[in-house]
Amino acid sequence: MTAYSDRAPASPETRILAALLLTIAGMLVSVVGGVQSHSLALLSDAGHMLADAAALGLALVAQRVASRPRTGLRTYGWRRAETLAAFVNAILLGVASVWIVLEAIERWQDPPDVRGGVMLAVAIFGLLVNLAAAAILSGGHTHNANTRVALAHVAADAAGSLAAIVAAALVLGLGWRRADPLISIVLAAMIFWGSWRLVVRTVDVLMEGTPKGLEPAALEATIRETPGVCELHDLHAWTISEGFDVVTVHVTLDGTRHGADVSQDVCERIRARHGINHATVQAEHPRSTGFYQPISTLGRRRAPAGGARAGRPL
Repeated sequence: MTAYSDRAPASPETRILAALLLTIAGMLVSVVGGVQSHSLALLSDAGHMLADAAALGLALVAQRVASRPRTGLRTYGWRRAETLAAFVNAILLGVASVWIVLEAIERWQDPPDVRGGVMLAVAIFGLLVNLAAAAILSGGHTHNANTRVALAHVAADAAGSLAAIVAAALVLGLGWRRADPLISIVLAAMIFWGSWRLVVRTVDVLMEGTPKGLEPAALEATIRETPGVCELHDLHAWTISEGFDVVTVHVTLDGTRHGADVSQDVCERIRARHGINHATVQAEHPRSTGFYQPISTLGRRRAPAGGARAGRPL
């Protein structure tokens, strides 16, 4: 018997839960520090962490829902719950970025007194918390859309903490109070760009677009090159959820191989060349465009008109 001393890697659900708890802790510290230091960067970072905490909680719920078994009403199960949660998370990121910009504009017009020392200490603490959460989320060997979105949230939080550190240094070193709203606007632009990319990716899955990295022309060539395939039609490729791509196609046989063998060969070629394990192939016999004569009528003579029996000429 072989003994294994390595601990099993944490599941995506466990990693998201740990990141959620760390995010809540960092959010509470940022709120207190932002109020004490009068820093918009810290308060906006706290608001962003609040949105991230809600998003991570939603991702955690979606992770559990997605693992539920399929039913007669949902034959694919709840796999799309992950994509829906990722889409909502991306929207929350965009909303948070707009809120930061509005607050930054107001603070730029009337910059308040900022306590740079408190702001710097809280920002450093927030950065350490976000780095720890990022390390937890990026660990292990199993990742899906929710863990990647959660990692994007934490990375944005880390950028916010880093920006707050820069703003605190400018306030302490130069006494420039407008550094706080200025850094906040830069942070908001970064957050909005990340949220836009997530929206585009999740909408593509929800609209059943072609899986990322799959070339339809190459897929069609793979099917046509299969021995026994004469023609194909109704070729579709889409993504159910992260890591679950699907292909369906109808192939017309050329009559040299059995349909079951051709279907199996097509599935194996798609799996080997394109990495798609879930393929459904419908084999069809070729459609004849000429005159069709039943085999039971072969060899018979056609009766003359009027029902008379045709005889040999004398």
